[in-house]
Formats: sequence, C-alpha cells, structure tokens
Amino acid sequence: MEFPDIIAYAVPAFLVLVLAEIILARLLKRGRYEARDSAASLIMGFGSELAPLLGGAAIVLAVFTAAYEFRLMEIPNVWWAVLLCFVLDDLRYYWWHRISHERRWFWASHVVHHSSQHYNLTTALRQTWTGQILGPVLFRTPLVLIGFHPAMVLFVGAINLLYQFWIHTELVKRMGPFEWVFNTPSHHRVHHATNPKYLDANYAGTLIIWDRIFGTFIEEDAQEKPRYGIIKNLGTYNPITISFHEWLGIGKDVYSAKSVREVLGYTFGPPGWSPDGSRLTSRMIKERWSRLQGEDLSPAPEDSPPAAVQPAE
Repeated sequence: MEFPDIIAYAVPAFLVLVLAEIILARLLKRGRYEARDSAASLIMGFGSELAPLLGGAAIVLAVFTAAYEFRLMEIPNVWWAVLLCFVLDDLRYYWWHRISHERRWFWASHVVHHSSQHYNLTTALRQTWTGQILGPVLFRTPLVLIGFHPAMVLFVGAINLLYQFWIHTELVKRMGPFEWVFNTPSHHRVHHATNPKYLDANYAGTLIIWDRIFGTFIEEDAQEKPRYGIIKNLGTYNPITISFHEWLGIGKDVYSAKSVREVLGYTFGPPGWSPDGSRLTSRMIKERWSRLQGEDLSPAPEDSPPAAVQPAE
C-alpha cells in the first residue's frame, strides 16, 4: 500500500476554496476577511511547508524509522489498519493539542495558529514555523512503536490536517447530528474564541468525541458570538513577530527568573504563569468570569495544568 502526499495535492484546492469563501462572505455578508491578515496567514502557511526542509522532516523520519525496528507487533498496511491508525492518531492529536495550550513551551509554537483576529479559511493555513520536531517525536513515535508503519502514521496525520481546513469558517453554522461525533466549524469556533465562556475547550482534530469523553467540550452559544485571537493581540501582521514573539517572551522571562522554580514555571508552566500570580492564566480568567456570572466553578491550583489561551501575550 502506497501513501500519497495528500497535502501537496490539496494546496490548489485550498486556494480555490479561499477565493470561494471570500466571494460568498461578501455576498452573504457573513464572515470577515482582512487583506493584511490573510496575507500574513498565507505567508505563515508557506513558511510552515518550507521549515521541515531545513532538516526537521529528516530528523522525524529518522526517529520513526529507528523506532519501527523495535515495534511491538507487525501491523499490516491494509485498510482496517489505516482506519485504526487514524482513530488512534486523532486521540494522539487531541492530547498534543491540549498540551499545546496547557504548557508554554508547546504554546510558543501553537500560538501562531491562534494569533489571527479573524476566522476564515486562511486562518487554517496560519501554521507554525517551529515545533515540528519535538511534537511529532514525542506524540507520534508511540504509534510507530506499536507497529504502524511510519508512512501510515504520516498519512493519517495528513488526513487529519486536511479535514481541519474546512472547519475554519463562519459560513457554516450548525450541522445537526453530525456534530455529535465530528468536529465542525461551530465546535472549532469555540476553540478559537477568547471569550471566558469558551476557554479551555474543543481540542478535537476530526472526532469531537474526545472532548466529550475528557470533559473539555463546550457548545457554541448563539447568544455569545466568539471573539477571535489571543488575550493580548499582537497588533502586527509581521510574520517574524507572529512566528517568534512567544519564544522571545519565554527568553525574557527566563532571563529575569530568580530561581530554578521560576525558570521551569516560565518555560513549562501554563501560559500566563507568574511566580506571584500577577499575570492571568486562562483558568484564572475563566474562574473570575464564572464568579461574576454566579456560577459554581471549583478552583484548581495554579500549578495544575489548565488549558490556556495565552493571556500573557
């Protein structure tokens, strides 16, 4: 069984669909496009395709190839194995995505995708230039060790990314029973929102069932329109700033740290962590909002891992 590079084949379709969405958004007066924002997203997407060519892809493939030599079982390259690999990879994606919000080191790469204040198909293409080695090595290698061929693991991961492209739109509202199992534009709008009500939610790739199982699902409220971006928006369309601003923020905080605990907190704590609690994590924002709403939300210790939407940007 051969596994094609479906992302490369899909690029022309991405561009056609972006143009179609721009036209429909204007005709229906639904959804927003901003030329500079969209251009920045396209540049980030182009850069994310070039970044692995600098050596990251070779490193990941080398690790996968080495790990496959120690596989626990021999899984054949047949259709049912691809389906099983896809489901397990989607579960892997859920936890990688969640940790990318909970831990600042991973958030420094993932924040790129959330940095647009618009929600359209170009936002789907706003991808990181960093973090393309550690994430796959840590979170995908276990699938290879189980016995799935590296090419299969890369293929199902590409399918997952391909699926997620179309859910970055405001043109599609609710989708009925389909939403019970699958991630949809409505579910993913919640994930991109900075409204306190929507924080820490909907990390799914393709299957929303993981959020339902692990208690991170929040339904979109027609009375609460999502506000997109990050808590403190960048105010720039400069791709260099978009790509590296959080890494620079980590460097500045670590430089000012007064202890090993502070170094670890600034680096691997939740985004927004500070030793004196003067900054806000998303957990703190959500709890404060809940108290104002009169809701009972049990507080969690600040050293526990809340899923943050970077309030310390």
